[in-house]
Amino acid sequence: MADLKRLYRELVSLEIELWNGVEARLRTEYDLPLTSFEVLHLLLTRPGSRIQDIAEAFSITVGGTSKVVDRLEKAGLCERRANPDDRRSSIVELTPEGRKLVEGALKVFEDELELRIGSVISEKSVREVTSVLGTLRAAGRALDAERKAAGQTPVPGTRVSKRPGRPAS
Repeated sequence: MADLKRLYRELVSLEIELWNGVEARLRTEYDLPLTSFEVLHLLLTRPGSRIQDIAEAFSITVGGTSKVVDRLEKAGLCERRANPDDRRSSIVELTPEGRKLVEGALKVFEDELELRIGSVISEKSVREVTSVLGTLRAAGRALDAERKAAGQTPVPGTRVSKRPGRPAS
């Protein structure tokens, strides 16, 4: 029988170690946290994104996304402009400074992924693992949607009260 607990622990540990390693390099060379890089990179590859689009891309809350964008905007790396298709939302765009930063940091990001993954497993293995992980994520999202529709569990990203009868803090 498959040891699912071990697989879980390996996946979680890999994610943490990979995140920390890539972030350390980005911070050292660009003084850029990985969270900020991820948002800037998304804005580079998906121009015209809204806060909602960014949140959905990373499976995080709109509030959390807005805070990250606020910090990037304050640093002069992106800016919001009115959304011509929806007055209730805004479009987030890179500034020239943000574009220059993310383009340089992208090279470091890719180099670090090559060192940590590409130099360790074959291209075929990368494709296979990517496919399996995509399948697992899709199945998890489908399960969450089923449970949400049935009112069984909270939606990921929402807070649950830790004590009965008390609001979440």
